[in-house]
Amino acid sequence: MDFRHEYVIGDLQGCYDAFERLLNKIDFDPKKDKIWLAGDLVARGEDSLKTLRKVKKLSERGAAQTVLGNHDINLIAVWRGFAKLKKKDNTAEIIWAKDCDELMNWLRKQPVLLMPNKNTVLVHAGLPPHWKTRQAKSYAKALEAALQDDIKALDKLLPNLYSKVADDWHDDLKGHDKLRAICNYFTRMRLCKEDGTLEFSFKSSLADEMPKDFKPWFDWKTSRKEKVLFGHWAALLGEVDLPKAKALDGGCVWGEKLLAYRLKDGKVFSVDND
Repeated sequence: MDFRHEYVIGDLQGCYDAFERLLNKIDFDPKKDKIWLAGDLVARGEDSLKTLRKVKKLSERGAAQTVLGNHDINLIAVWRGFAKLKKKDNTAEIIWAKDCDELMNWLRKQPVLLMPNKNTVLVHAGLPPHWKTRQAKSYAKALEAALQDDIKALDKLLPNLYSKVADDWHDDLKGHDKLRAICNYFTRMRLCKEDGTLEFSFKSSLADEMPKDFKPWFDWKTSRKEKVLFGHWAALLGEVDLPKAKALDGGCVWGEKLLAYRLKDGKVFSVDND
């Protein structure tokens, strides 16, 4: 289907009101337009349940597609009993909802990598410099297959997706260790070394001092030709726009902006979140 307009929208984090206002601002028509979402549909905004229901409905109409973010995967783990509900995440209403199982089974079947067009990759956090795009697509399929497997397999996977210490990437990684490392790159990465070694503690702006030998993943040289659209890093305020990377988390959940990036010309639309 040829769409009138296609937009990529940054982290919603359950900010339903800002989402509605942004759709109004871009004159979104689900019969003519399509939105792509950078993940973290839920968490600390005012209404994660309504947000999740709306994205699911739009997705089922073919008017939306989303990748999974770290907060989305955490919610799946909460649903299955492998993570605790955090009051600040404001997602308890989803777990208590009558359609919780339906929502969670839909959510876990969403991808971690999408290509809105042949020149553009959409992921939640980014792509490490040592991965080529074809490798990233292969690793994404492996993680997606594991998240979409039967419940028994999912319950074995989820407690193994979390670690306070980042895994070193090497070719011998297997099983849950490999899936955890893949998940960390796609959903948690901000800083890394050139070889892909991750660092989880830094969440500040580019003006702040970074740990030695670490740089933002998008500052390392790479042979990839595609532009990577990503969210996750709210402190960037969506201001990073490089030939091969564009930040789309405008810090909406922290009272900043929700962003929509129009694919055909790169124009950015925004609304403030009061």
